[in-house]
Amino acid sequence: MSSTLPPSTVSTHVPTTVTLQNIVPIDFATLLPSVELRLVASVLTIAAIVTIWALGARLHDVDTEGFSSALWHLTVTLFRLVGVVFGGAFLFLIWSSSGDIATLSQQYGLGTDTLVQIGLSAAFLAGAYVVTTVLGRLIKEVASTRPEISDHQREIIFRLAQVSTYLVAFVVILGVWQADLGGILVGAGFLGIVVGMAARQTLGALIAGFVLMFSRPFEIGDWVEVGNHEGIVTDITVVNTRIQTFDGEYVMIPNDVVSSESLVNRSRKGRLRLDIEVGVDYEADLDHAASVAQEAVEELDETLSVPQPQIVAKRFDDSAVVLGVRPWIDRPTARRKWQTQTAVIGAVRDAFEEEDITIPFPQRELSSRDQSGPIPLTEEPSRGTPETNGRSGASDGGDR
Repeated sequence: MSSTLPPSTVSTHVPTTVTLQNIVPIDFATLLPSVELRLVASVLTIAAIVTIWALGARLHDVDTEGFSSALWHLTVTLFRLVGVVFGGAFLFLIWSSSGDIATLSQQYGLGTDTLVQIGLSAAFLAGAYVVTTVLGRLIKEVASTRPEISDHQREIIFRLAQVSTYLVAFVVILGVWQADLGGILVGAGFLGIVVGMAARQTLGALIAGFVLMFSRPFEIGDWVEVGNHEGIVTDITVVNTRIQTFDGEYVMIPNDVVSSESLVNRSRKGRLRLDIEVGVDYEADLDHAASVAQEAVEELDETLSVPQPQIVAKRFDDSAVVLGVRPWIDRPTARRKWQTQTAVIGAVRDAFEEEDITIPFPQRELSSRDQSGPIPLTEEPSRGTPETNGRSGASDGGDR
């Protein structure tokens, strides 16, 4: 009895490769066989990405009632990123189906690890963009509810957060590419020392700019006096401060100079006291002159009634007793100051004229211990001058 054994079979393992054509059900090589068609599809895809990006920018400005603003901005940002990611993937599929990307990978030696590193780097950059966008919106919302935070302070906080986020993303990407972080940090340290030595004045102005941003001694539109410069603040940057003087000149002052010079802010309190001097005769009644001046100032529309104007005796001058007229003005500007000062001088002068209070001219009286009364500044002319007597003598001699 013979039995036939089934033929022995040898099992062999054939490696299989997974390609994009196996994953994606669409055969782009058949659908887009020519380079022209792939270019047209690429242009349309890029146009769709730009449209999604612009639409997302408009959606950020939509007023959402009953919905968290931060969550809305995060959703819109993710929507824009998803559109960009899908658009980029679609472009990759279009050109990978033709074998162009594979050819480039083999030509430049880009293996699987390199492609993964590129993908992770792009993902970290996209994540950094999302974080900075959300942080910018949150900072803007918080600053809008806090009036003590100015626009410049909000901008500085956002820029610091943005730089910090991208710096962290950059360090992580260097780690993905297995770069020598120690060597890079040492080189960056030496570079920082060299740059700091070469540009210490600029760095000093930069640091002083940050100090001014957060200490807020003045804001844009304030009337300030910095050293010998006086005017209206038109711009504040991290490096310098720009002032427009009352002569129409623009002065750019480095922030380190601003922080080291004496600073006077005349707009800080919202009101300003003027000090106008007027002299009255020594024989005048000071109390009466002060009350007349105060009544004249209180009737003006340019001055504040609260606090009340003050009239004080300041000093003994050569020809008069000097009174200080001190009215207050609100929302101080240079124009309001000069208008008020002109109105006060005119009102006090008219009031003194009505009350026969003399504002004396400068005068000086000379006296001597050996002579009573004032000293004459000129002598009376004599009956004959030497020139006359000489001429008469000469004429007499001629007659002789």
